[in-house]
Amino acid sequence: MKATMGIQTRRESANGRMTVTQFILNYSTIILFVIILLVFSLSSSRFLSLESVINVAKQASFTGIIAVGMTFVLLTGGIDLSVGSNMYLSSVAAGLLMRHAGFEVLPALLVALLVGTLFGAFNAFCIVKLRIVPFMVTLGTLVVGRGLGTAFTESKQIDFPERMMAFGQTQILGIPMPIIAFAIVIVLAYVMLTRLAAGRQIYAIGNDVEVAKKAGINTDRVTASVYMIAGFCAALAGFILISQIGRLDRSFGEGKEFDAIAAAVLGGASLFGGVGNVTGTVIGALLIQLVQYGLQFNNVNLYIQPMVRAVIIFIAVFFDSLREGNLAKLKRRFIRPVEG
Repeated sequence: MKATMGIQTRRESANGRMTVTQFILNYSTIILFVIILLVFSLSSSRFLSLESVINVAKQASFTGIIAVGMTFVLLTGGIDLSVGSNMYLSSVAAGLLMRHAGFEVLPALLVALLVGTLFGAFNAFCIVKLRIVPFMVTLGTLVVGRGLGTAFTESKQIDFPERMMAFGQTQILGIPMPIIAFAIVIVLAYVMLTRLAAGRQIYAIGNDVEVAKKAGINTDRVTASVYMIAGFCAALAGFILISQIGRLDRSFGEGKEFDAIAAAVLGGASLFGGVGNVTGTVIGALLIQLVQYGLQFNNVNLYIQPMVRAVIIFIAVFFDSLREGNLAKLKRRFIRPVEG
């Protein structure tokens, strides 16, 4: 009897540890967000002011829009390293047309979105039709995109007209335009991934592309669409960001791909595909911006800030690996050998 009770106690203890582990893995981003928020709040009482909250949300919107597009790509098991160059090239196209052809803001925005979507379509063509690994394709277009932008501008800075800055300062009901654009992207992405058949197909491809093919899903078409969505989101984020700063140079958009990947993975998206959601990505984008804003707010050395961001990316990949390992263990637990 005592021995039996001891075994049960050990089992309950083990189950308890597993529950805590799963909880930490599943809600690691929220836990990290709360911890960082508390640390910076204790450093200054002004950190949680309304102005600070709006600034964090506003700055997070640019990374968040790109990260939402990146989430679509990651869900299929792919990756897009070229979104930063896409931001640059699409903004260059819009800027040159506004400066030299007199384009208004809306036509320039449409041109930027077209360029960004075509950029994503080229990535999709190389991946789907030429069967080149996404990492290599997007690494190549990262270099090519920035090279084209530099050639068009001849490495000169583009100063956007005043009407662009007026667009960037637009508010609706007191809400800044970047936050409104981010909210629209979030709603559209959420509906697509949770309410439409296209969203279920994206998850199916990420979980097992061969099974998805057998189920009758046009995997090439769906895969191509997610890279075009990522290109569209990158161009939109670039245009909105440039409307805030009013000028564009060769460094514009550099490193944004890593922020986008980190935000998506921190939010629960898996680098192996099939796992992730828009809500988590939004929290991940807010977390990254919260860290950056908190470091600047506390006058942390500028050379240390990129190192902190790198640590966050490492943490994101680390927790992603732990989640995958945990899921693999759970799958093996429920697999039963076929009895002969």
